[in-house]
Amino acid sequence: MSDLSETIRARGHEHVSAEHKSTLELTSDGWLTPAGDCILAIEADRTPAGFADEFKQACAHADARIQITLEADGHMETIVGRGDPALTFEGDRSAVVRTSDYVDDRTVAVGTDKAAADLDRDLVAALSNGAVLTATLTVER
Repeated sequence: MSDLSETIRARGHEHVSAEHKSTLELTSDGWLTPAGDCILAIEADRTPAGFADEFKQACAHADARIQITLEADGHMETIVGRGDPALTFEGDRSAVVRTSDYVDDRTVAVGTDKAAADLDRDLVAALSNGAVLTATLTVER
């Protein structure tokens, strides 16, 4: 069977710090405060609620491998996590990937090998300067 992908486009913000040690987030909100240390980009054009049903179903398995590729201003980072039967993809404001097994309606992957604090600092600098971010989520099934 083929892999399924979803793409989110968003933009960085001056308050992007990417210091959170267990999560990273893309939000559709148009603002960011310094406290949002897991948020990489704002004004996301898609949220989990808008993902295709086939993608959501493929991710709803504990053995699903989910790869998140982040690209901005010539910098690229790849994060690998997994799916979970508890994923609902009902979040309509933000998408969150987690190093832990915690799941809520915003969670799109758990058990990831990286969080915001682990990202390449050149990528983070580009986002804090307002670079456009393309995040591609691919589930292997």
